[in-house]
Amino acid sequence: MSRASRTFLGRGTDTSLSKPPLHPQLMSEELVALASKLISYESCEPDGVLEAAGFVKGWLEAQGIEAVEDEVRGLPVLKAEVGPEDAPTVVLHGHLDVVPAHPGQFDPRVDGERLYGRGAYDMKGALAAMMLTTAAMRDQDRVRVRLGIVGDEESEEEAERGSDQLVDSGFIGDFAITGEPTDLQIGVEAKGVLALRLEVAGVAAHGATPWLGDNAVLRAHDVFRSIESLPFARQSSELFDRPSINLGRILGGDALNKVPDRCAIDVDIRYLPEQDPETVLEQVRGIPDAQVQTLFSRPPAVVDRNLPFVRALGDAAREHHEGEPMSVGRDGASDAVSFLRVGVPAVEFGPLGAGHHGPEEWVSVPSLEAYRQTLETFLRSLADRIEG
Repeated sequence: MSRASRTFLGRGTDTSLSKPPLHPQLMSEELVALASKLISYESCEPDGVLEAAGFVKGWLEAQGIEAVEDEVRGLPVLKAEVGPEDAPTVVLHGHLDVVPAHPGQFDPRVDGERLYGRGAYDMKGALAAMMLTTAAMRDQDRVRVRLGIVGDEESEEEAERGSDQLVDSGFIGDFAITGEPTDLQIGVEAKGVLALRLEVAGVAAHGATPWLGDNAVLRAHDVFRSIESLPFARQSSELFDRPSINLGRILGGDALNKVPDRCAIDVDIRYLPEQDPETVLEQVRGIPDAQVQTLFSRPPAVVDRNLPFVRALGDAAREHHEGEPMSVGRDGASDAVSFLRVGVPAVEFGPLGAGHHGPEEWVSVPSLEAYRQTLETFLRSLADRIEG
């Protein structure tokens, strides 16, 4: 098993701060309260991300766990760890940032068995469970748990990303779990990202006589429809029905009474792991009368589902899962690629919920506790499985 050079942050912890295990009902209540607190931070903006990171750092230190804060582009990167240096090492990875939302979405509310709020599902609920799991593993001596938290997972930046900084600083292990939404299934594949800007020209004319011009906005819409009809867009794979293609932004027109002569559209393409992004780009560039610029790219994530760590996580998840928890593909991009690029197997694994990036985002309260239990069961069984 590989052993990278790592700095242990947990030495000198005062074990007198150790707490007896909580009753499962009390643990679930603490988990919901912690997730709700994280949701309350408006972390779609840098100030909110910084405030949330400050809370997390203080919470960890109150549990007797040292937390170190770095930064990337002014956004926080938190690192904490527990357990001995020479033990099997698992990285629990999460992010504090969320996509923009209406102000009311930062007021968490519980309705039945659902916790609502921006980030509840993606991924502050999972992050709260990871924090409690790290605290629960503090006083054992058979596995090292590293908690890495970034503030820019949702950003469109291609370079200087928080997860890359974690990895490049040596904050890695034998296995990594990032808590993205998977409904208690193990994400062994995630699509790649190819974000493009296409510029389309038209002919200006007076708004009262649009037939004398050529509307660039309408032409750009036709270009988008052409992308949806390209060969790559009709392909499928074992875990994915098709690539994802979204028209995210339209930038066109400078006066109400003028036919727009320029338009740019930003298109978010999530391609299949088996597809070559250069081939996708070549097909898009073949569309007539459109200038194509790459804004952002991210490779797909693929991990062998038969690896011992993956199988061990699957066994732990199976206790809380009616079906096979092993095979799921994630449509969204994955920061797991930061670990995969240096040879650390990494999967996405998160609780049950729905509505991420939408107006009614929620996470299942019972699945939050099941998720926390799965993580702890997996970590506590790891040393025995490896020795066996």
